[in-house]
Amino acid sequence: MSRIAGLAFALVVFTTQAQAEAQAEAPVPASTASAEDTAVASPTIDALHAALFDIMKNADTLGYNGRFDRVSPVVEQVFDMQFMASKSVGRHWKKLSPEDQERWLELFTRHIAANYAGQFTGYAGETFETLGEEAAIRDTRVVRTRLVRPSEEDVQLNYRLREVDGQWRIIDIYLNGTVSELALRRSEYSSVLKREGFESLMNTIAAKCQKLQDEGAQNS
Repeated sequence: MSRIAGLAFALVVFTTQAQAEAQAEAPVPASTASAEDTAVASPTIDALHAALFDIMKNADTLGYNGRFDRVSPVVEQVFDMQFMASKSVGRHWKKLSPEDQERWLELFTRHIAANYAGQFTGYAGETFETLGEEAAIRDTRVVRTRLVRPSEEDVQLNYRLREVDGQWRIIDIYLNGTVSELALRRSEYSSVLKREGFESLMNTIAAKCQKLQDEGAQNS
């Protein structure tokens, strides 16, 4: 059965301060938003959800590697990885060499795909619903969605997107509409960077990817 953590990159419990920061970054609708706004960003979310639904339905047949290979190109297509990778380490990004920035971008992207592949290990009748879309501050848009789970409480997942080269790409996910995944990541990663340095962060995330692969293979 799929686990909701996979939808928001396996959210974990952080400190009260980190939760407050994440909630503070919830997207603010633009004052000009209206019910007549054209849903231009929703197709990006539909593409992601279609890929997730596919790997859920075919989880056993695909296995972990198949799920990873199936979802990876979609992840690269619908997320603004350059933006998210840089923001996930905050001010440390500018201190990294171009080579280390590229290494982090590659590993960060792999971690997102590994979370989806490792968490979506089966299907229990879940469906995705797109509830609406609206303009938000700084020329972004928010797409409101819901994961409907037949035997459990539904989960609200709001996506924030910005336009990059004519395509709307995801830059953050808000669990239950308020908790910013990107803010939580930045809190976690910055803490490791301060305590142990960049190479330790790389090793930590690489180990998480391996663990997701191992557990995903066992649960297939």
